[in-house]
Amino acid sequence: MTGSRYAAKPWLALLNDAQRGPVRPADSLVQALRRSAAEAPDRACLAYFDGRLSYREVDELSDSVAGHLVARGLERGDRVAILLQNSPQFVLALLGAWKAGAVVVPVNPMYKSREVAHVLRDGEVAALICSDRAWESYLRETAADSPVRIVLTACELDFQTRGDARVLTFERLPQAADAADLTTVARAGYEAPGTRYPGPSDIALISYTSGTSGTPKGATNTHGNIMYNAERQRTGLALPEAPVYYALAPLFHITGMVCQLGACLNSAGTLVLTYRFEPGVVLEAFAEHRPHYTVGPSTAFMALAAHPAATPDHFSSFVNISSGGAPLPPALVEKFRAGFGPYIRNGYGLTECTAPCASVPPHLEAPVDPVSGTLAVGVPGPETVVRIVDEQGQELPFGEQGEIVVRGPQVVPGYWRRPDATAETFPGGELRTGDIGFMDEQGWLYVVDRKKDMINASGFKVWPREVEDVLYTHPAVREAAVVGVPDGYRGETVKAYISLRPGSDTDPDELAVYCKERLAAYKYPRQVEILPDLPKTASGKILRRELRSRPQSE
Repeated sequence: MTGSRYAAKPWLALLNDAQRGPVRPADSLVQALRRSAAEAPDRACLAYFDGRLSYREVDELSDSVAGHLVARGLERGDRVAILLQNSPQFVLALLGAWKAGAVVVPVNPMYKSREVAHVLRDGEVAALICSDRAWESYLRETAADSPVRIVLTACELDFQTRGDARVLTFERLPQAADAADLTTVARAGYEAPGTRYPGPSDIALISYTSGTSGTPKGATNTHGNIMYNAERQRTGLALPEAPVYYALAPLFHITGMVCQLGACLNSAGTLVLTYRFEPGVVLEAFAEHRPHYTVGPSTAFMALAAHPAATPDHFSSFVNISSGGAPLPPALVEKFRAGFGPYIRNGYGLTECTAPCASVPPHLEAPVDPVSGTLAVGVPGPETVVRIVDEQGQELPFGEQGEIVVRGPQVVPGYWRRPDATAETFPGGELRTGDIGFMDEQGWLYVVDRKKDMINASGFKVWPREVEDVLYTHPAVREAAVVGVPDGYRGETVKAYISLRPGSDTDPDELAVYCKERLAAYKYPRQVEILPDLPKTASGKILRRELRSRPQSE
């Protein structure tokens, strides 16, 4: 083999060695849930603080959600947006929508009104399932100018700290007249329409990602895409029977959806949920539930390691820990192992390949490239071909840097109603990631840079143009350019360079707050620098690369 193509035969052998029994294919997670409910009906499927839901209960409750949606007029193929944190309600809404034959549109709860509005309109969303507080505070107004005709709300979990005691309270707002209560619906005993259950080629998710342009596009993850990676997770992690997963990654994100929830349902395991990330609560969950596996961005492990209560015992139950979504520094891997025991295994994937396409096998450790100091992200999975190509699409030799392209069962068929973007990103069905990397002769993949201007802040992707568009609405801003700059905690953070209109006056803090009020928390610029003028080409295009190379203040 002269090029950098790698089809992962050694990795497949390692997978087979680690498998717990035969491969168990399923058309969808709905079928996997049914199978697990038949095999272990009384086993805890979901653990939420002190609460438990068995597989039988999750199956029956999500049946009722499906029946309610159909009774309200939801049709097969309609889109259902879910805007919830890591809670049982998210899982019941997801499974219920799928049982109703719908396509789920997971939405980041950090999104502000303008961001949600784009998703609702672009996805032509028919039903919205959200927290009661989000509905009352801004989503009712947002949804009014959208195709949404069915609304279910769920009581959200409030986390409060009183001295040293953590108090968890469910604050239920008065039930809105224009929305049904999800918990009431789940307990109503509706029958699910069995004829609507999805097949492997049906779209399961429209996962919005900025991709290669400023406007978020919906990647169409099929049920087959999800099941491939859910089965790969079940067989490739060397976990015990009935494994316990901790949901460190958010379920609205493709990593949490597939590598935690999907893998759990497919293996009849237990998924531990704790609403959203708070290091102290996470450590308490580790101590109580003794999970075998979790996956999250490197920033989460930095926060856990820095918590004063963290001890090696908190991590002693883990058989495997994975990191993905943000660069994993080799120094963090070693520091974490020295302090707490486990080795964190790297991984690589995108929304467009339904989470992982490369990862570190369970009995190996990722090498570090001696030249760049980059930690390998893993080797490709079975049936997955990763190539490194030049600008003309020609394969490059091992060790040479080029664009990473992926072909395999996890690669989505394209973007929602974007044929031009689909043709550009998936020529011949092969995903052009826009990421720059290389392979060594053993098949280890290294990601060293991005071809795109995308900023990766704590595993969340930020497109500069979206932030710039908000900055340009400020009356004092003349020019704006947004770039990613190194950050010891987030990997990258968002920085905005601004020039002002003549006679205008503002300051960096005011501009940052302005963006914070209009963008999700991970998108607004943590750093703002005002310059007399921004560097440009002769044609007037702002030179982002020159701004990236500017010295950064300490």
